[in-house]
Amino acid sequence: MKRVLTSLAAGVPLAAAIFLPTGVAADTGSPVTGPFTCSSVSVKAPSGTTVESVTAQRREAGTVTVPEVTPLPSIEIPGVPAHCAVTVTLTHPGVGDHAKVQVWLPEAGWTGRFQAVGGSAFAAGDYGAALAGAIKTGYAAATTDAGVGTYIDTTWALNSAGEVNTELLKNFADRSQHEMTVVAKQVIAAVYGKPASYSYWNGCSTGGRQGYMEAQRHPGDYDGILATAPAINWDEFEVATLWPQVVMNVENTFPAPCELAAFNQAAVKACDPLDGARDGLIGDPAKCDFDPRKLIGTTVACEGKQETITAADATVVRKIWDGPRTPSGKKLWSGIPIGAGFDLAGTQPGPDGSRVGAPFPVPATWVATWLKRQPAFDVSTITYAEFATLFAQSQAEYDSIIGTDDPDLSAFRRAGGKLLTWHGQADQLIPTQGTVAYREQVARAMGGSSRVDDFYRLFLAPGVDHCGGATSTGPVPTDALGTLTAWVEQGKAPRTLRASIKDASGKTATRNLCLYPSVSRYSGYGDPADAGSYYCAPVQK
Repeated sequence: MKRVLTSLAAGVPLAAAIFLPTGVAADTGSPVTGPFTCSSVSVKAPSGTTVESVTAQRREAGTVTVPEVTPLPSIEIPGVPAHCAVTVTLTHPGVGDHAKVQVWLPEAGWTGRFQAVGGSAFAAGDYGAALAGAIKTGYAAATTDAGVGTYIDTTWALNSAGEVNTELLKNFADRSQHEMTVVAKQVIAAVYGKPASYSYWNGCSTGGRQGYMEAQRHPGDYDGILATAPAINWDEFEVATLWPQVVMNVENTFPAPCELAAFNQAAVKACDPLDGARDGLIGDPAKCDFDPRKLIGTTVACEGKQETITAADATVVRKIWDGPRTPSGKKLWSGIPIGAGFDLAGTQPGPDGSRVGAPFPVPATWVATWLKRQPAFDVSTITYAEFATLFAQSQAEYDSIIGTDDPDLSAFRRAGGKLLTWHGQADQLIPTQGTVAYREQVARAMGGSSRVDDFYRLFLAPGVDHCGGATSTGPVPTDALGTLTAWVEQGKAPRTLRASIKDASGKTATRNLCLYPSVSRYSGYGDPADAGSYYCAPVQK
């Protein structure tokens, strides 16, 4: 699957959380021809909703301009085919919401497939890039804004009384994705005169979480779900990813980016050989036991100055890698994978020139707004004890709404659905082990790993960051959506997932990612940059 990752201005890391899938698939099938009507489209309101408006507009082929949506700039998507753009606005009576569903349908070359695209951060859906990418490859495509805000606009979270707007949170968590699916299928049948042959979900991060929610709560909606780096366990990991800031504030130690980079470089050097090949990647970060205290006293060049790594720096890094714990030592969640970027441990110059924390906005907003009910709350004041309390509060109040961690996927299996997930093992924003833990829960609940493989397959990508972003050092999956369509439509269950990356010199490295729980091992001969030099082996306990 081809990705479009939009870059932000230097020093603003939120782009890593904003993923725009383009919907590329290797085999687009035979185009479906038939009547095409882009005029008045009748839509029956999904249960519990009222249709406020329906518009249909034919758009000529050409370039689509995706509007600026803070914090992302406007972008141009060339080569978009002529299409019908249908917009349906839904409301839930008594709620006062206005959830907009967009459905784009290519005028020619439709393959008979429907693709829904998910959101990023606090945005429930797409603003045009992913929709354009999907129809360029023959899909009819849809998304919804769920009647909430944009990537970092969460002014909808609290009502006028300062209480959580649970109805809009339900929209964001689950309800609007299902209603969008119901609407989109109606629109497709009306415009083409026949229903879609196959329906797919495609999303990463928030979009990945939405895909898992579809499998758990609406198992008949999609034939195939591609859910990458999924933000499942939302109520837990969103608090957990504030942990690096809590550690730095409590320890009153704020390592500079170059110091943090030195810890990563040392860890990669120490753990790189564990998979049999020195390729600059940690094959399994969970097996890396590098001790950050080994760097105490090391001098590194930082912004024109020489900095000496201290015992306090090493303590901060050790706690961040270890992950959040209660004051008594009980582990709450996984830490940042060893070798991943330290975006969650961001810092900035303080008023006196010394470093202070710069929290990543998504977890900071979750804690300040949904837990404290004070959007201006200063998260730098959180102690270890208060952190544990907030973690428990988030679980108690929001797991049933947005946890997305129900391991019973039996209805999805009975419906014949296929769920494909890959997750980068250098994901700096969503700890990979959360996805692994969920997969293990499903296996325990549903008869073991081999039975679960019949409909749900997980692949881990060494050296790959959040959603396969620009700082990835390992091969990134190239056509996961094509792999999913082959599984759904031809029964070709994937044993590996093809991945590649170009280095600074332009050389391409390839790898066949292994089906979890197998891991990649170097055969001992051949080019380490060639997928053929590796094999998949059972994980060593």
